Amino acid sequence: MNVKELNPDTSPQAAYGAKLRSLREARGWTQDELGERMGYSGTHVSAVETNRKSPTLRFSRSADLALGTAGTTDTFERRWGEIRNGSLLEGFSEYIGYEGRAVEIRLFQVGLVPGLLQTPEYARALADGDVRRGAITPEQADGRVAVLAERQAALTRSRPPMMLVVMDESCLRHLVGGAEVMNAQLQRLVEFAALPNTVLQVSPFVLGERRPFNLPVNLLTMADRTMVAYAESHAQGNVDRESTFVLSTLNAYHHLQAEALSQAASVAMIQSAKG
Repeated sequence: MNVKELNPDTSPQAAYGAKLRSLREARGWTQDELGERMGYSGTHVSAVETNRKSPTLRFSRSADLALGTAGTTDTFERRWGEIRNGSLLEGFSEYIGYEGRAVEIRLFQVGLVPGLLQTPEYARALADGDVRRGAITPEQADGRVAVLAERQAALTRSRPPMMLVVMDESCLRHLVGGAEVMNAQLQRLVEFAALPNTVLQVSPFVLGERRPFNLPVNLLTMADRTMVAYAESHAQGNVDRESTFVLSTLNAYHHLQAEALSQAASVAMIQSAKG
């Protein structure tokens, strides 16, 4: 692929590759010479430049050091963050930062299994569905799945947070990825419910108007006992701390837990939903 074929307007990843090539050529370096300075092969550099391989955080930091962009306003590390989070709603990255440090997590979800409980196959099916609809690029789908894996990994620390999850019954009935993927996902929910730091409940359809929420709810309790709420619309997400909204949401969540099925009854419903 020659220089004219690199179009930085097609995606954040293409812009990353074009910038990498532009700075490299401005210094008169070959791909092998830049790779040597970064600790990578010239073939690896070529693959990133031409959008055949996604850059990593390590690669981006090495590029910043080699090309002198570290500490500037336009670093390769920042561009890598745009690639990774390009499919995330505005505000969600801020929420993730709180989530990874929370000592207690309360979730309510409608329609889809909450991300923190998703299997890789279920998450991939959802991301691929968005790609087919043209909502995100394949690269953004990869980033979305990678971010979710990082979020899940953050919860397996030595002192994991307490997790209280209420799922609308629709989460169990909405088939994602086919029967095999869905059955594995339902089994994952059963295993989640058996963990010592979790409570999993289902809000059944018969709850009707007594269900207090029609949209997903994320409530976090931090180590200092302050609380963080996250809510989103179709266009953006919003993080809220220690406000009247947070406290009223917590109160409604308590009512939801009281109305939802017990964990034992919820697990029984999950088992019965398997194909």
